[in-house]
Amino acid sequence: MAVGAHPEPESSAVLAPVSSRYINRELSRLDFDERVLAMAEDPKLPLLERVRFLAIFSQNIDDFFQVRVAGLKEQVLAAVAVSSPDGMSPAEQLKAIRTRVEGLIGRQVGLYTRELAPALAQAGIAIVRGEDVSKRELTQLHTVFREQIFPVLTPLAVDPGHPFPYISHLSLNLAVRVRDPQRRQIRFARIKVPPVLPRFIALAEGERYVPLEDVIALHLNLLFPGMDIVAHHPFRVTRDGDLDDVDSDAEDLLAAIQTELRRRRRHARVVRLEVDPGMSAEVLDLLTRELELQSADVYQLDGLLDMGSLSVLTHLDRPDLKAETWTPTTQPRLRGIGAEAPDLFAVLRGGDVLAHHPYDSFATSVEALIDQAASDPDVLAIKQTLYRTSGPASPIVRALIRAAERGKQVVALVEIKARGDEQANIGWARALEEANVHVVYGLLGLKTHAKVTLVVRREGGHIQHYLHVGTGNYNPNTARSYEDVSLLSADSDLGADVTELFNLLTGYSRQSRYRKLMVAPTNLRAGITQLIEREAVVGGRVIIKVNNLIDQEIIDALYAASQSGAQIDLLVRSMCSLRPGVTGLSERIRVRSIVGQFLEHSRIFMFGNGGRPEYYLGSSDLMPRNLDRRVEAVVPVADPKLRVRLQEILDISLADDVLAWELGPDGSWRRVPTVRGLNSHNRFKELAIEGAHGNGVNHITNA
Repeated sequence: MAVGAHPEPESSAVLAPVSSRYINRELSRLDFDERVLAMAEDPKLPLLERVRFLAIFSQNIDDFFQVRVAGLKEQVLAAVAVSSPDGMSPAEQLKAIRTRVEGLIGRQVGLYTRELAPALAQAGIAIVRGEDVSKRELTQLHTVFREQIFPVLTPLAVDPGHPFPYISHLSLNLAVRVRDPQRRQIRFARIKVPPVLPRFIALAEGERYVPLEDVIALHLNLLFPGMDIVAHHPFRVTRDGDLDDVDSDAEDLLAAIQTELRRRRRHARVVRLEVDPGMSAEVLDLLTRELELQSADVYQLDGLLDMGSLSVLTHLDRPDLKAETWTPTTQPRLRGIGAEAPDLFAVLRGGDVLAHHPYDSFATSVEALIDQAASDPDVLAIKQTLYRTSGPASPIVRALIRAAERGKQVVALVEIKARGDEQANIGWARALEEANVHVVYGLLGLKTHAKVTLVVRREGGHIQHYLHVGTGNYNPNTARSYEDVSLLSADSDLGADVTELFNLLTGYSRQSRYRKLMVAPTNLRAGITQLIEREAVVGGRVIIKVNNLIDQEIIDALYAASQSGAQIDLLVRSMCSLRPGVTGLSERIRVRSIVGQFLEHSRIFMFGNGGRPEYYLGSSDLMPRNLDRRVEAVVPVADPKLRVRLQEILDISLADDVLAWELGPDGSWRRVPTVRGLNSHNRFKELAIEGAHGNGVNHITNA
């Protein structure tokens, strides 16, 4: 729906101009990254937890450049005359991004240099730069270099006989200038810091670590024997990493993805160059010229490059420096009797089950359902969508293979366009095919992002469907650190809907109407919009929890509902283009974001419905790509007890005053003042423990 397509509200309030109705999505994303950085700056957190957030911030910025900045640069190069919803041109957005990123990187470097690095050293984890190693340590590094590092390195000269080498995506490199003492000529060479080697080399006592690039720099005389080393500087390159422009109409989608991956490995445009501020003008000019960059694409970092690699420190055996490890509990209805595992099919025939991960175990809910289905002789078929998983070692993938080996009909819809996981998904999809699993690679032109599993079981004289619809990927690793919700059900209408959804995904179908499911790109946008419009009355109530809210049509519907009297609470983890609290536009809308130990990832929708609230959960964020260019599934939650549980999750999240941030009318985020001291992540842990001990009957009054 276009901006302004809603009728004018009955009030005489003048709507804000388009430029102030929406917050820029790119800058909103950087706002989220700033909230992550703020976690690293929090002195109340354990030291390695702060390091973890610093690494996440760095990785987020890498992702932002390879996708969002790369996309804007493509628009500038193509001279696309289009502005963002807030009225900024691509060039203006790039300029604003540059300013914001420089400020954030300055904070990151300062935090690491002045606080975290000294604190790590005091705790016995010192990151030592090359110039600070002792003679004794240098002797040790000589041995490590000769035996483990030198054989892997390949210095590449740049001269008339050696063209400038390809610099791979997100690679760390050394730019080296050497002088031939006989010809007195200065030459340039590049050394790639091998990603197959540890990022930090441990010294003998195990408390001091030297960055790999510094170890290489200490031994340049061995790499260039007989040459004078004039200077050396680290640098790092970021390339366009988005595959969204792959030809989805290709006759062989798998081959098209592989071709594009190969092409991008060699030809993807460079969008950022990170350098040491001491790099000479000659070397910097050479790099920017050969990489086809402008000065605005160069970022100087006075310190360690690639701070995302600091995440390796969080794997050290130092529980005294980490947040307490959380062990998920089994959802009460899924607990067996004694040592016996429960019959999940019997449990689901007795009613739906809702699991809240990572507080409720993914292994004893979703994985257990698929594992039991793979072994049950009465199960005829298992069908599942797989967007991101942990590969062939995944318990779910192993269960699907086992089911196929036992003669069951097994279908895996593998999304090979899942950004960053394309090659991995291709690899384990082939492993599934070799086990006689029917592997499907999705619909032309659409990514399949839905998280859906269907189990078809013969029970007496009829066929029974069991299903899972969730908000998170079928990945046991992320299930321990991402907050998500799962619905397990034997509902016949939902079973019929999911059956028809898989027929759409694997065959030929124009299915657009479902009994209960809302599915993108067919009826989800219209369904969510209509539910919001129904609440556009005095006393109307909407609560939405998503990762991102940037779709203009949905935002306009929320604005209109607010103007008509509805109270709206939005829990948005990352990007939010809606501007709350604006008089005459959105004064009844509140937007909050929670950033904490676990990544907020669930999508939950609540609509007041005149005092008979309706609840939905599913895979879709409120973005044009999710609503229009992906296959998404959102399911209603009918069981009254499960509705109470979802409301509890929303109430606790909205009451959080420790991890929560609030978005203001001016587009800035501020921490919610701590009054009650309610940390939603800790509260959910408490509820899970109470449930495990049989005390979790009704927690909502304790929120």
